[in-house]
Amino acid sequence: MNTEEWKQAEKALSSMEVMKQGTNDPVTIEGESNDLHCIGIGTDAAVFVYEPLPHYAYKLYAAEALPKKEAEIRVYSSLQGSPYFPTFYGAGERYVAISRESGMTLYDCLLYGVPVPRQVIDDVEAARSFVREKGLNPRDIHLKNVLLQNGRGKVLDVSEYIQSGNDRRWEHLLWAYDNVYPLIEGKKLPLWVLEAVKNGYYRLDPSSVNLQEFAERIKKLFFNR
Repeated sequence: MNTEEWKQAEKALSSMEVMKQGTNDPVTIEGESNDLHCIGIGTDAAVFVYEPLPHYAYKLYAAEALPKKEAEIRVYSSLQGSPYFPTFYGAGERYVAISRESGMTLYDCLLYGVPVPRQVIDDVEAARSFVREKGLNPRDIHLKNVLLQNGRGKVLDVSEYIQSGNDRRWEHLLWAYDNVYPLIEGKKLPLWVLEAVKNGYYRLDPSSVNLQEFAERIKKLFFNR
């Protein structure tokens, strides 16, 4: 593989513009390219595949989020060689180029009723330990940042690993996997339920949240009891 063939997408990427909308709102995209296909939208960037080179993924950032791009370059450089994260190939002015990873996010697993094996949880725990060994801080790990890939877990979006503090998002998901997930495993959850849970969680104080109380509210919402 040509070590810099990923750069062939640069002209197409230059025709696209990503606009940030808010702290927790997805970005919007303007522009057009016959060779680019959007495969993911986050709050800071959108991810594209360049059809002539489908094994790469290009994370194109909004202008306001470019510091996160620089953070991502730094983090990926430290995590090279780990099986728990995508491979980093390089970066352009507004994007990073990483390996395109197959699989379904844990969010989509809940949406489509695909069981999430314990091995995925164990892999994320191992990934977090590896990140700490590199002197970084594994945070911002949530349902849309973890892939189910051939029965294993793969972690996406490492841009916040240079920040301090524990947002406790993964710890809360781990608790939910042990205490709530057994009730819904294999069931398709309606999109409105997932979004209601997500929006309700965003309104909580992570440092003092009562997970049991929150879980009871969710059970009433979904199971009507």
